[in-house]
Amino acid sequence: MTPPGRPGGTWRGRGRPPSQRRAAGNAAEAAVARWLEARGWTIVDRNFTVRGGELDLVATSETVLAFVEVRSRMDTERGRPEETVTPTKMRRVVLAARHWLARHGDQDRDIRFDVVAVVGEGDAAEIVHYPGAFEAGQ
Repeated sequence: MTPPGRPGGTWRGRGRPPSQRRAAGNAAEAAVARWLEARGWTIVDRNFTVRGGELDLVATSETVLAFVEVRSRMDTERGRPEETVTPTKMRRVVLAARHWLARHGDQDRDIRFDVVAVVGEGDAAEIVHYPGAFEAGQ
């Protein structure tokens, strides 16, 4: 018998099963990448992962290199997605950004940590960009 929450099992936890959350997160990241590109940004990396941290998107404009944390929720019943960026998450993003910079350099741009919140999905999703949402020292 397959344990609950495992492939082939029945999910009994709160909210959506992990596989659905992962798929929704991937869809939100793709939507944000398209949204940023439509506004003149270039996506230079996606899902950069190191031990202890991950970058959802790395984007550049003419003068800015942004490490973008994408947060999504289907609705705001339990709060807005941007409210889920904790100090621990910020530290993990900064850690991954330091590794990314060590590999790729700063590309002579100002470095910034952005959060993009997505509520809903598909064409009806609300996307809100928070440039400079946090600093590396927070």
